[in-house]
Amino acid sequence: MPPLYQDVFGNTLVELAEQNDKIVGVTPAMPSGCSMNILMDKMPDRAFDVGIAEGHAVTFSGGMAKDGLLPFCNIYSSFMQRAYDNIIHDVAIQKLNVVLCLDRAGLVGEDGPTHHGAFDIAYLRPIPNLTISSPMDEHELRKLMFSAQLTDKGPYVIRYPRGRGVMVDWQGPFEEIETGKGRKLKDGTDMAVITIGPIGNIAQKAIEKAEEDNGLSIAHYDLRFLKPLDTELLHEVGRKFKRIITIE
Repeated sequence: MPPLYQDVFGNTLVELAEQNDKIVGVTPAMPSGCSMNILMDKMPDRAFDVGIAEGHAVTFSGGMAKDGLLPFCNIYSSFMQRAYDNIIHDVAIQKLNVVLCLDRAGLVGEDGPTHHGAFDIAYLRPIPNLTISSPMDEHELRKLMFSAQLTDKGPYVIRYPRGRGVMVDWQGPFEEIETGKGRKLKDGTDMAVITIGPIGNIAQKAIEKAEEDNGLSIAHYDLRFLKPLDTELLHEVGRKFKRIITIE
């Protein structure tokens, strides 16, 4: 059975922290929900639960980044809204190296409407100096977390969903993903589908069915980054296709 995305995050964070002594973890009263408790158990002096204070969690992370540490600040997408001002003034404007991990991005099922991460794409994109990414699967989540600790270009957002992923063999190797670079998953001639995030897995199945049922040839592109956008990839799509579907 594939693991929960939160457990992929928690275990990957420990792996990265073992390799990079600047990494610390921060969460506002969500250690088990986001699996920060895994780091807390193994490295208690490098993980901080600041209580139900999302704004403080972000500002605290910014302060540690200012002092040379690399905080992975994990807050549910819907509750990151409470820290909007802190993201802007205490992290983004100062271009501080904080990794903002948005668990529960998208719809969350049994967690209920207060936890739906429905707004982060819209509310984060206008903020200057942010990198905003979304992994399609567990391997991509690990690669993005690895890549986030290699950059010194400022705050790096990784948004990922509640629930299980799609891979039983999820512990893939660490590889750097160039900031702002998407990927072509499949060639096609009739139309192009552009996805961002885990909805791409559902799109893959829909593409397979459409090709099988209707004889279409459909290209599939995984954008990976909402900001900065991969303009080279988008120009390729624009030159080759008259019919384009975007899914987020």
